[in-house]
Amino acid sequence: MGRISYTGGEGNLKYISAIQQPEAGSPWKELTAPPAADRRYCPVPYRNRRRGKMSMGEGSNMNLLTADNISKSYSEKKLLYKINLGINEGDKIGLIGVNGTGKTTLLKIIAGVEKADQGVVVKGNSVRIEYLPQNPDFEPEATVLEQVFKGNTVIMNLIREYEEAIGSRDASSEKISKLAHDMEVMNAWNLESEAKTILTKLGIGDFNAKIAGLSGGQKKRVALAAALVNPSELLILDEPTNHLDNSAIDWLEQYLNKRNGSLLMITHDRYFLDRVANQIIELDNGSLFLYKGNYSYFVEKKIEREEIESAGERKRKSLLRKELAWIKKGAKARTTKQKARIDRFQKLNEQTGGGKVEKIQISAASSRLGKKIIELERINKSFDGIRIIDNFDFELLRNDRIGIVGPNGSGKTTLLNIICGRVEPDSGRVETGETVKIGLYSQEIPYIDGSLRVIEYIKEVAEYLKTAEGHTLSASQMLERFLFPPALQWTPVEKLSGGEKRRLNLLKVLMEAPNVLLLDEPTNDLDIETLTILEDYLESFKGAVIAVSHDRYFLDRMAERIFSFEGNGKIVQYPGNYSDYKENSSGNCQGGFNKTPAKVGAAVDKKSDGPGKVEPGKKRERPLKFSFNEQKEYSEIDGIIAGIEDKINQTNERINEAYADYVLLQQLMAEKEELEGQLQEKLERWVYLNELAEKISKGK
Repeated sequence: MGRISYTGGEGNLKYISAIQQPEAGSPWKELTAPPAADRRYCPVPYRNRRRGKMSMGEGSNMNLLTADNISKSYSEKKLLYKINLGINEGDKIGLIGVNGTGKTTLLKIIAGVEKADQGVVVKGNSVRIEYLPQNPDFEPEATVLEQVFKGNTVIMNLIREYEEAIGSRDASSEKISKLAHDMEVMNAWNLESEAKTILTKLGIGDFNAKIAGLSGGQKKRVALAAALVNPSELLILDEPTNHLDNSAIDWLEQYLNKRNGSLLMITHDRYFLDRVANQIIELDNGSLFLYKGNYSYFVEKKIEREEIESAGERKRKSLLRKELAWIKKGAKARTTKQKARIDRFQKLNEQTGGGKVEKIQISAASSRLGKKIIELERINKSFDGIRIIDNFDFELLRNDRIGIVGPNGSGKTTLLNIICGRVEPDSGRVETGETVKIGLYSQEIPYIDGSLRVIEYIKEVAEYLKTAEGHTLSASQMLERFLFPPALQWTPVEKLSGGEKRRLNLLKVLMEAPNVLLLDEPTNDLDIETLTILEDYLESFKGAVIAVSHDRYFLDRMAERIFSFEGNGKIVQYPGNYSDYKENSSGNCQGGFNKTPAKVGAAVDKKSDGPGKVEPGKKRERPLKFSFNEQKEYSEIDGIIAGIEDKINQTNERINEAYADYVLLQQLMAEKEELEGQLQEKLERWVYLNELAEKISKGK
């Protein structure tokens, strides 16, 4: 497919596909929809020579909404500059970009919630827009169903009036009959039934519960249900998968794929984008890039775009070297031609090559772990008489990568809090090794003094961080690697977006150099680029990781074991990543927890026959097998152990020779201690892997 990159006038829309190039012209003041015969297709409508007309491409769907030359600033921060965007019937658009670039602001402007500083948004008179914000407003005394039907449309007003009438002693039977007839005429009965179905699928079973009594996650799900139920031609969703469990996300994917109408959404969920979106728009470095495909297509084409930009940067540097060589020859800048050449050199030198933050692999730093890490024995926990954790046994090993899944409210966060000591179990024992240093990244952003500069907040923890290779990174360097460029580092924290604050909090946890990471929904409100940085970081992290997450892509990259909360206090263990779990689980976690606050998990007994044990009367789980990483480690570990033992022997020989050099002797003794620690770690893994291999062999 061909590629056209366009920057029209002062606008900044760039197309990555074979599409028609927009025409330049004056900004729109007023626009009217053209006759059907005059409609031709262009993914982003452009200015026609005839004032008030949009050219829309032959044989394609009707344009619903157009945003033209949208600009928006907050204080001194320019978020959007002359952004152009058009949405047609059937478009399902995923809007992505780094936190703080203005994605949510753009959605608010398109939804009519916020005004742009400059530019216009035009939509057809009959186009209805339904918008789910990140932080919806609620009426605390309303019931769940009342909140869902609070939209100000004719059909919503009718449903509310009917619900009030049947709940009132004063309503006459004639009034109720008339309202029922009107409901029939407007097909409102189906809408009420659909609302209850959607709420149930999203884990809300009590339709008469007061909003004030719901958790933050439950409120967000009620708001999502309201957005889905209210009829609209354009549905705008800001992070719809936040606060949903995996089964609810699966259902939402199917619902949106079947739903008529257009969709514009912000989400960090890459599998969700891949399966729902048919267009990706990236807000990157002040420009919009349109990709006519799903997330996989976006990744493929972005690589091509960055290769082209890299080639352009190499060409710029080559020209710069030539111009610099010319200037160094001492050419006089007296003639117009010579003056123009010096001006060109200065212009080339000022160019930044795209303004990208350099993506550098971060070697994860952590404190050294001893032999004993964390052990849980016969843990029990209940809330309000509901068993959350039942007789749970677990021993955390070095380099464990564990993902925790289950319905909302099932106790996943409670388990993390028990592990780190923030919550006491009702019974059972938690033992933590002396060398364990836990880093907890929770769902709630802790209090941050808003007057602090970004770099001051990080320096409260550490001014420097030592990497696994022994290199030292300053707080400023770590901030840059987590997408906080130098200019942003001196910004007060109170001016950051919600996603930027979460990214900053994540970095603060990592700067503490923990050796056990507990992550509670780490992907919420983080952009995809930050998630990729985090995933790369965890790959080299020399310690154990336990993560509660609904992000299936993240769990596929990170996890080597899955703990699934499956009801009645049971926590069942599945070897492999999330895709392995989905393929081989019995499906017990896929619903069934809507009637009561969801209960939890299947105890993994370390004295049992292993992760693949089948409980009586249950469907047999898949045969036990190595994950890809475990198989690789199993095949290499003997050689690694032999190599460490050789290094210890060589160090012993050097120690014997260095008896007269006290400084060298101290250095060699420290090296030997480090090598012996590595050997102990590998021997523990050797025992675990060989026991697992024996169980796999017996199961064949």
